Amino acid sequence: MRRRPTATSSRAAERGAGRAVRLAAHAKVNLWLNVVGRRADGYHLLDSLVAFADLADTLEAVPAERLTLEIDGPQAAGLVQEADNLVLKAARELAALARVPQQAALRLTKNIPMAAGLGGGSADAAAALRALLRLWRLDLPEDRLFEIAGRIGADVPMCLAGRTALAGGIGEKLRPAPALPACGLLLVNPGIGLPTAEVFKARRGPFSAPRDPERPWPDLPALVADLAARGNDLAEAAIGLRPVIGEVLAFLRKSQGVRHAAMTGSGATCLALYDTPAAARRVEPSVPAAWWRHAGRLVARTASA
Repeated sequence: MRRRPTATSSRAAERGAGRAVRLAAHAKVNLWLNVVGRRADGYHLLDSLVAFADLADTLEAVPAERLTLEIDGPQAAGLVQEADNLVLKAARELAALARVPQQAALRLTKNIPMAAGLGGGSADAAAALRALLRLWRLDLPEDRLFEIAGRIGADVPMCLAGRTALAGGIGEKLRPAPALPACGLLLVNPGIGLPTAEVFKARRGPFSAPRDPERPWPDLPALVADLAARGNDLAEAAIGLRPVIGEVLAFLRKSQGVRHAAMTGSGATCLALYDTPAAARRVEPSVPAAWWRHAGRLVARTASA
């Protein structure tokens, strides 16, 4: 990891360019996740309600003579030994398609835990695509941008869209979802990562049947009823691999004012919904000190979209 530049050098770069771009990369949450089949190539087919939290990484891009990436933030440690990542892959894919030089200094501030079922890497890649599209002043059709996103990773297109959606296929097929009611959100991770491939490999049982929502959600109880009916088909496998996830779920389901608790994505992060963000924040101090947590809310559309 390169040394973080000083605030003075960063401001000087921005003054010289006059067009630095800074975007949020919001954490993805799967409010429900059903596995509905499997392709011949081994990838599983999903039916999921995808939303985004106010928790976000930050991606900054400024003009430079070559492509570089600097990483800081409270969750940066997991990326220190990583020679390459999805942000750099996104930059190279975009430059190759647009036939422009790979020239940008990127800075990623990591707030989203890694391998946590929150799509942090995918969100970062999507933000990089959006930022560089502006920085390099590219006139690229949306379908080409989504084509690049799909090549980078299965979750990148939904993060690029940056809005609540019904996700199908391996996550790349997106349809509009009914508006979500306002509510509070508490995310809790027991301080462990859980590789997605391990969870899918451990999953057992029949596939679920895909189905569209039968109605809009006028309030939180209506949404919660559907979430409880759908569930997360990967939760049992994830708990089998990391039993502490079951402890997190048990804690959240007993928390004051909770309306719904479930694992998000392939884990190990779990989510709980409350009537208001204030209600979620009241529970936050009681989360065991060894566990990572974030109290906030869902966002209708992310700033990076």
